[in-house]
Amino acid sequence: MSETTPRVLVVGGGAREHALCWAVQRDGAEVLCAPGNAGIASVARCVDVSVGAVEAMVGLALAEHVDLVIVGPEAPLVDGLTDALRAEGVAVFGPSAAAARLEGSKIFSKDFMKRHGVPTAAYHAFDDADEAAAYICAAARPLVVKADGLAAGKGVVVASTTEQARQAVDDIMRGRAFGEAGARVLIEECLKGEEVSYHVIASGEAFVPLAPAQDHKRIFDGDRGPNTGGMGAYSPVPIVDARLERRILERVVRPTLAGMVAEGEAFTGALFIGLMIVNGEPEVLEYNVRFGDPESEALVCRLGHGLLPLLLAAAEGRLEAQPPLWEHAAALSVVLASGGYPGPYGKGVVIEGVDEASDVPGVVVFHAGTARHVDALVTAGGRVLTLTAVGRDVNEAAKRAYAAAECVRFAGKQYRTDIGYRARTP
Repeated sequence: MSETTPRVLVVGGGAREHALCWAVQRDGAEVLCAPGNAGIASVARCVDVSVGAVEAMVGLALAEHVDLVIVGPEAPLVDGLTDALRAEGVAVFGPSAAAARLEGSKIFSKDFMKRHGVPTAAYHAFDDADEAAAYICAAARPLVVKADGLAAGKGVVVASTTEQARQAVDDIMRGRAFGEAGARVLIEECLKGEEVSYHVIASGEAFVPLAPAQDHKRIFDGDRGPNTGGMGAYSPVPIVDARLERRILERVVRPTLAGMVAEGEAFTGALFIGLMIVNGEPEVLEYNVRFGDPESEALVCRLGHGLLPLLLAAAEGRLEAQPPLWEHAAALSVVLASGGYPGPYGKGVVIEGVDEASDVPGVVVFHAGTARHVDALVTAGGRVLTLTAVGRDVNEAAKRAYAAAECVRFAGKQYRTDIGYRARTP
């Protein structure tokens, strides 16, 4: 690393990447982001390189003499960006393409869990739609249908009826709603419980656990409607007490990291484990091989400072199991989305009130799908802004985040009003 100011390149252009840029800049780094967005430009120098342009991204890292590359989204990890960077001697926080299969293929990840004794729901994999439909009809019970490949967090259908499950197979496999990600499907038992997002920063079998968080995937209040990329998150999570956290580490985290080492693909990066807590025990719903979104926005705001040293240590293979010091007791993120999301939505809608939202005490506004058009800030995605607030508890964080949400104005704005409801008190 440089003896003076470290130079960091963050890959991506959403609210997660804005949060990462914000955090490492607070830790004293000079930050570049590719491609970035309208909000990221306030904390980093944005460079117009696509996340999928592996050769160009490597060239940018070399030309800018960066000390660390942090890869935000999953797709470039699955496509081998970290392998290409490491081949050129660039320090990078993120797993190899082989290790990224934990997220890149849901069938691979379930088979991996089975090999290494990681608790998860029973499952079957199919590459033929007729066989999948026959299994569903014979099962005649609630099931979860998942596209095998990457689907931007939307390739999962929790089907309460046989007809819903069959329709999911039709949409995913026959209709190719998620492209080639749906060439195969995973059908698994439907677990009942409370979901938890658990992150660790990992380097081989060494890891540092972050605080548990909870995401809200459904578009409408009360966990109703279709799944989205995430409508909000908060941390900490009341259900995760010291005993349950020990169980998560013992039954899930350690065997996962040890299993990757045993299979010759040591994991370096952010391992995000989606859990269902069933009768007080953790069951793995899925692995993600990068920071969650919007969980990461809440986590970095709770942390405040100290993220960059952890990511550098992991990338350089010198991570020590020293837990971070949390500056804030709680944080909560509310996503403002375009009208119509997660279905079709328009772009180019003028956004007002962001400065007022930023002035609410304890609030940071992270940009997800925004752009500059002439002198105006406009919408450029389904999820537009993530308003994150810290507080003495989840109640205070929620009060601040929702005060900020009321400040922001754009036609069609939609958001959930019940983020963190399990931890909030009247």
